[in-house]
Amino acid sequence: MAGRRRASRVVLSLVLLLAVLVGCGGRAPSDTASAEVQRVLDRRAAAVLDRDEPAYRATGQLAAASAEFAHLRGVPLASWSYHLTGLHRSGDRATADAELRYRIKGYDTVPVTVARTLGLTRTGGSWYVTSDEPAEKAGEQLWEQGAVTVVRGEHSLVLGVGQSGERLRGYADLADHAVPVVSEAWGTDWSGHVVVLVPKSLQGMAGLLGAPASGYRGIAAVTTGEAGGSARAPADRIIVNPEAYGILGDFGKQVVLTHETTHVATRTHTTVATPLWLSEGYADWVGYRGSGRTGAQVAPELERAVAEGRVPAALPDDEDFGFSGDAGRLAQAYEGGWMACRLIADRWGEVRLNDFYRAVGDHKKRAGAVEGALRDVLHTTPEKFTAQWRDYLRAQLG
Repeated sequence: MAGRRRASRVVLSLVLLLAVLVGCGGRAPSDTASAEVQRVLDRRAAAVLDRDEPAYRATGQLAAASAEFAHLRGVPLASWSYHLTGLHRSGDRATADAELRYRIKGYDTVPVTVARTLGLTRTGGSWYVTSDEPAEKAGEQLWEQGAVTVVRGEHSLVLGVGQSGERLRGYADLADHAVPVVSEAWGTDWSGHVVVLVPKSLQGMAGLLGAPASGYRGIAAVTTGEAGGSARAPADRIIVNPEAYGILGDFGKQVVLTHETTHVATRTHTTVATPLWLSEGYADWVGYRGSGRTGAQVAPELERAVAEGRVPAALPDDEDFGFSGDAGRLAQAYEGGWMACRLIADRWGEVRLNDFYRAVGDHKKRAGAVEGALRDVLHTTPEKFTAQWRDYLRAQLG
């Protein structure tokens, strides 16, 4: 008991002492490191925008600073800034968490935001950047992979690393053809232009996506963006896998670029409520629209299944679209989605197909979204639609 009383007196004394200090205006000394680091990052950002290499190098001691700055030289930037979100300091060394925000001139309405981790050291009373890398699970930026070559199209901007200007011009031509095709099918309530990123290799594509290369080996291109965002949402980028894309014929290359451009156009109406059979099927429907290709030509895996009496019992699940799964299953999933959208366009008309797509996405929640759109737009039920889709597969592919 005596020991407890002594402890209580000590605690009481500390409380009284703290109260006196607070009453007299005493406080712990403030750490100005965060403000100092933010100022360094502000100078670094200004140097990038001003194309001022000496000022850029003055903010850090990076051995590759000149090379990194040169890689960015051709990128048409409208803005570039860092927002410090966290600082972990140990003496004269620190690690900073930051958001890099940038806009490409004429293409991004609001900044693209990417997470970065920066290493810093304090020398002579000033902070310097020693490393600037993607945060954990964040993707690289194209200019981190090499010097960026820029090709402008009528409706497109193509940025490439390790690619000739002539090859990038081919991408721009395909994208320029895709944009009006997509607008004719979907409408003009989107930006009407695309940004295409072409890394040197599959590994480069995976680096941009912050994901293992094995998951994208047979994928020709993907589109990144903020699904369901406003019309001002940033980050619409078509990222090409030059290895898979390069083995396609001219027609296949055009279908891929048109498919991905469709994702850009439909992004604001593509939400968590939208099943992949609809978003991927619709993009393929636009890609093949007007091509004259038959069901059997576009859906060979499904044709084989139908011929063997294995007509799918239901529309593809989202899990069927996994890139790392079985290639045949993945192909059937895309083909099944395309056939479902083709069925809607054939039976109810293209306008109703667009209305159906918008109605599903506007529901905001997956539960009841497709059911409600089937009822309100197509005046049918999931059971009836599935049966019609299965009959359509037999008629078109049997």
